[in-house]
Amino acid sequence: MKLSLFTDYSLRVLMFAALKGESFSLSEVAEAYDISRHHLVKVVNYLAKLGYLETRRGRGGGIALGMQPEDIRIGMVVRRTEDTPFIVECFDQQHNTCPINGSCRLKGALAQAVNAFYETLDRHTLRDLVAGVDGARLNRILLPQK
Repeated sequence: MKLSLFTDYSLRVLMFAALKGESFSLSEVAEAYDISRHHLVKVVNYLAKLGYLETRRGRGGGIALGMQPEDIRIGMVVRRTEDTPFIVECFDQQHNTCPINGSCRLKGALAQAVNAFYETLDRHTLRDLVAGVDGARLNRILLPQK
């Protein structure tokens, strides 16, 4: 299973926000990950719409987490940011043209795999991704002291 860049960037922005622990600018996160600011605008707006981030314009504005990191389940973020939830055509009842649909065991096996994927991600929170030794290392990489 391959995640979209949108989901990848969404997770990265949330990790940056959790590590930062305070308001930050779009430019800061773009620079930290060496990602186009333009790509991040849509990501940040969507995450704000979902309540994961808060955005404030103007002087003293910026971006910050809209929820506690321990309340953000990674599986849910991935579900909500992936634009193609169907990994194969037969999962999409409206557009399925597969002639062996209903007689193929592959669909069931893939459904089990997708469920296992999300169940695993659901066991992790944003807090888990930025905690401990690895979190400290991420902090040094993404938020170097100047």
